[in-house]
Amino acid sequence: MVCSSGNFWNVAPWWARDGAARVSHRHPRRGIERGHPSAAGRGRLHCRLIAKEPALKKVPAGPARDDARVVEAIRNSPHGKVKVAVSDIDGVLRGKYLHKDKFLAAVEGGFGFCDVVFGWDSGDQCYDNTKLTGWHHGFPDALVRLDLATHRRVPWDGGVPFFLGHFVQADGSALPICPRQVLRRVLARAEKMGFRVMVGSEYEFFNFAETPKSWEAKQGVGPEPVTAGMFGYSLLRANANREYFNALMDELGAFGVPIEGLHTETGPGVYEAAIVFSEALEAADRAILFKAGAKEIGARFGIMPSFMAKWSAKYPGCSGHLHQSLSDGKKNLFFDPKGRHGGMSRLFESYLAGQVDALMGMAPMYWPTVNSYKRLVDGFWAPVKPTWGVDNRTASFRVLSGSPKSTRLETRSPGADMNPYLATAAVIAAGLHGVEKGLKLTAKPIHGTNEGSENVPRAPRTLIETTRAFRDSKVARDWFGDDFVDHFAATREWEWRQWLDAVTDWELKRYFEII
Repeated sequence: MVCSSGNFWNVAPWWARDGAARVSHRHPRRGIERGHPSAAGRGRLHCRLIAKEPALKKVPAGPARDDARVVEAIRNSPHGKVKVAVSDIDGVLRGKYLHKDKFLAAVEGGFGFCDVVFGWDSGDQCYDNTKLTGWHHGFPDALVRLDLATHRRVPWDGGVPFFLGHFVQADGSALPICPRQVLRRVLARAEKMGFRVMVGSEYEFFNFAETPKSWEAKQGVGPEPVTAGMFGYSLLRANANREYFNALMDELGAFGVPIEGLHTETGPGVYEAAIVFSEALEAADRAILFKAGAKEIGARFGIMPSFMAKWSAKYPGCSGHLHQSLSDGKKNLFFDPKGRHGGMSRLFESYLAGQVDALMGMAPMYWPTVNSYKRLVDGFWAPVKPTWGVDNRTASFRVLSGSPKSTRLETRSPGADMNPYLATAAVIAAGLHGVEKGLKLTAKPIHGTNEGSENVPRAPRTLIETTRAFRDSKVARDWFGDDFVDHFAATREWEWRQWLDAVTDWELKRYFEII
């Protein structure tokens, strides 16, 4: 489908934006900096939100001091509780409220969280084929470490403090099947290579006049979109639900998820949101919080947003595009004024070559559900081949070049149903695989509607096909580790078996009477 405007990246890069608002900072040894400069408007919203909090004592700058400021803010907060969350394997936020004292005690040592979040599917059905968690282990507590740099307040929940966390093992090392840790592992390797990765996410999602109760009563059939007709980029259709539309922009911005652009897309009740770019870990945090936040905000208006890849065969599907560039801390390394195709550096070409090379081996991280593959239909905007082009929205990889500020790669393959941590890890790992191996960009850019891609193999049509390729991918095992690859593949095999056992409405309509 149509993605956001061409100036998505055409703002001052993070290394040139002095004086911009920041939430917090992180030391390089602790991972990628969370406090990416945001728009001035977001700073105003944030200040307005925290105006009633007790004043903090002045503390010297630095990562340890930033953590101390956060702890002091929670200790002095009028709220008696704190909201915490982690990502499960499907990208669903799982969390709880902690008493303030419990939270403060967990700052140093972490807290226990049942490891079933990696042992069940999106419908809370427990896997029977995983090794690292499952019935055979008894679903014990695993240890969650809080990331104090993710501190936010939830504006639609009374300003309650909020934090994200990730899982560690007993010795403090990363739990290999934790999605946030998978991304952190990739970013640590990128940092050793001398790169800082910038990412921006876009989501398309349909919005329905439904509640959990009404949807249950309909038994999953016939959801009612909030508006009718196709109406892409329609101010008229946006105005039809302006309270909800404005709440998404304003409240998510106040939540530390600044939206660069929000508009209607081609389809009944469908919106597209472009989230302001940032360093990669923060970008994935923003993406997962955007999906969860949109659903919580929508519930207040009797609206149910859906990030399902393809809810109806009649309409285009929902994408989750990822924009990326690499920096050395001073400049955008993807840009070279003497480079080909409008200024692509050789590094950029190798990065793109890596993504083209590894796409099919990492496909379940972009297309994680049975439904994901219903989106991959010719003529419906979603790319179906590992192709690239210059500013070409029919390709899997869209190169945007021409200036140091805007040169980037848009990976258009992922659907809105992807886990943001895993999809972000996959695109970066694939690209850096190309850089490490010095891959040459031998594929030619396509023009128009896949013109020039006649001999390029099509993407597989099923989850089980891509899962088998993922299991066998040397690139995936190199970048993500055997434990994660084996676990994630097992969860996708489980997902496929659930589909095989299901009796669908299509089968009933086709065979019930006539056979």
